[in-house]
Amino acid sequence: MKSYRKLIRPLITLLLSALIAGQAVKAEHAQLDLQIDAEIDDLGFDPGAFIFDHIADAYDWHLFDIDGKHYSVPLPVILYTRKKGLNIFLSNRFDHGHVAYRGFRIETEGPKKGKIVVALEDGTTDMEAAMPLNLSMTKNVVGMLFAAMVMTGIFLSIGRRYRRKPLEPPKGIQSLFEPIVLFVIDDIVKPAIGENKYEPFLPYLLTLFFFIWINNMLGLIPIFPMGANVTGNISVTAGLALTSFLAVNLSGNKHYWQHIFNTPNVPFFLKLPIPIMPLIELIGIITKPFVLAIRLFANITAGHIITMGFFTLIFIFAQVSPAFGYGGTVLAVGFGIFITFLELLVALIQAYVFTLLTSLFIAAAVDDGH
Repeated sequence: MKSYRKLIRPLITLLLSALIAGQAVKAEHAQLDLQIDAEIDDLGFDPGAFIFDHIADAYDWHLFDIDGKHYSVPLPVILYTRKKGLNIFLSNRFDHGHVAYRGFRIETEGPKKGKIVVALEDGTTDMEAAMPLNLSMTKNVVGMLFAAMVMTGIFLSIGRRYRRKPLEPPKGIQSLFEPIVLFVIDDIVKPAIGENKYEPFLPYLLTLFFFIWINNMLGLIPIFPMGANVTGNISVTAGLALTSFLAVNLSGNKHYWQHIFNTPNVPFFLKLPIPIMPLIELIGIITKPFVLAIRLFANITAGHIITMGFFTLIFIFAQVSPAFGYGGTVLAVGFGIFITFLELLVALIQAYVFTLLTSLFIAAAVDDGH
């Protein structure tokens, strides 16, 4: 117990310090970015563009600005077209979207804004060319891989200790994660799916829970290589929902499919000649993963938007008076810290809800019927 406390207290202190410092870093970065934007163009402050630029994915990892110059970590750009073949280079070749390179550029306006498109010799977009196959390592991809490495390191170390000393009480990081693993098994998976059927799905559901939770937590710390808005990206949540969709429907037994195409205790005229009930059931199969994806995406994105929204108050107040700007800084950082603590709870709740609903969907698919 003493070793557990020795581990937990520094971890909590480190996390809280990183979160509080992170809010100051966010505020400082926000102020620098706005000053640079004001120097580049004199169009005024656009809160919406400011917020969505900070939560959107990117081809580089922005660190800080000094004297109007952006400093960032360039990420690999991997593109393929039939005409140009395979092209691999670092994103700094685009100079933050200001120049074209190897016949490609980052679109800065229109419906393709932020995407890499084919460029003409003069550097403008080739409107007739098809979009290149884009396999680039974006900020969210790198953040997701970092979270996967963190997960792998944690559970390999825990598994190694279980193999070496299976009868000893847990110590260190094992003490932190063992209660969480038991919570997922005993309070989510086993009650939902059942004592006799939960084990084949346990590896997937545990991976799902910890992947979402760890990505949510790392996304709250705006310090490289953390701070990526991974679970606030609809592509990521859609991918997670797709894996749940496959786990459910590939595991479905005959009772599950019979309930969909020949629903029991339903009047025959609702099945034939117009298959009303089968259509409703098939729509339900599609809407379940859709709801999973949208719920996770919306809740995580909303938290980031609210936090950044408070930071916009600094510059809105500063347009009225510098004194209001300084007061807005205190207000924004204070509320930002408060919202971040709420996001700590949301990070866990969203992992719990996604895993619980997936477990319930699997339970319906493997139920033997009555």
